[in-house]
Amino acid sequence: MSEFEYQDSLQLEDETKEPPKYKVILINDDYSTFEFVTYILKKVFFKTQKDAEQITLDVHKKGFGVCGIYDKEIAETKVLVVHQLAEEAGYPLRCEMEEE
Repeated sequence: MSEFEYQDSLQLEDETKEPPKYKVILINDDYSTFEFVTYILKKVFFKTQKDAEQITLDVHKKGFGVCGIYDKEIAETKVLVVHQLAEEAGYPLRCEMEEE
């Protein structure tokens, strides 16, 4: 490898960045039950019972709870699935994503 090729490869490595990650957040409402929110956290985000209950308490007490941090496409899919499940169950549970 020539010196020029070596310097080019170093420059490319320096310019490569990791894609941004996104937090998926559940938003509190006055209608979704504790049990339903816990169910969502276990089914969609694969949380343990204990972790699901803690995040549900955060949603209730703080107004929101962080469910996880994901690549953009995964975060978008999880938000969509939460909204679909909530609609099917008749709850107004909202879920958002924001860049970390």
